[in-house]
Amino acid sequence: MKNTKYFYISWVIALVAMLGSLYYSEIMHYVPCEKCWYQRILMYPLVIIAGFAAFTNAYHFKYLIMTFSVIGLCISVIHYMEQKIPGFAPIKPCVGGVPCSTQYVNYFGFITIPFLAGTAFLLITVMMLLVKKSNVDVK
Repeated sequence: MKNTKYFYISWVIALVAMLGSLYYSEIMHYVPCEKCWYQRILMYPLVIIAGFAAFTNAYHFKYLIMTFSVIGLCISVIHYMEQKIPGFAPIKPCVGGVPCSTQYVNYFGFITIPFLAGTAFLLITVMMLLVKKSNVDVK
């Protein structure tokens, strides 16, 4: 029963990340790039899955949540590297919409939207690792 707090924390993190991305796109009118869409595709379902797991004590969802968050973290890291490391951006030009190297937000010189998404994915991954460890301790 005590593991539920990790699902609640994951749910809140995913909810804040989703609302933040909607704020940037719908209110600030920042057009998401291709990698931003992939990160959204992986983050938005986490709001539903982590919320369901938290409110129903469905611990078996931790593996699904972990899968989404690890894949999202990998995409966020690649996206962040494309923004911050000049030679890491792909040689071929972006054919649809905004290039992934566009930095709408750059707080303190290093906090960009992919950085924020990566932080959320990392925190959710850590919460799921704590659930897994805690379940082993209970047995």
